[in-house]
Amino acid sequence: MAVFLVLAIILAAVIVSLSAVLGQRHRERTTGEPYESGIAPTGSARIRFDVKFYLMAMFFVIFDLEGVFIFAWANAARRLGWSGYMEILVFIGILVLALFYLWRIGALDWGTAKHHFKKEETP
Repeated sequence: MAVFLVLAIILAAVIVSLSAVLGQRHRERTTGEPYESGIAPTGSARIRFDVKFYLMAMFFVIFDLEGVFIFAWANAARRLGWSGYMEILVFIGILVLALFYLWRIGALDWGTAKHHFKKEETP
C-alpha cells in the first residue's frame, strides 16, 4: 500500500508539472475574469439571500428524501405485498397532508406577504 501511495503521489506531481510546462499560455485581457453561463458578473458575490430561499431549500431536501423512501419501496413492492402497499399509501398521505398544511399557512408563497389590515377611517 505504501508503494502504491508513493507512486500515486509521484504520478500526480508529474502530471501537474507537465501541464504547467507544456500547457498553453493565454495573456488576453479577459483571461483572468470570471465567466459563468455567458453572463459577465456584476456586483459583489456576497449578497444576502431571503429567508424564503432557505425555507424552500429545506422543503426540497425533505420532500426529495421522501422520494428515496418511495423508490426503495418500489424496488421491494412485490415482496411487501398488500401490507406494504397500504403502508406506502399512508406514507404518501402524510406527505400530502404536510404539503397541504404548508400551503395553507403560506410557507410556499414566494410573493409579497398578504397583509389583511382593516382600513382606518380618517375623519
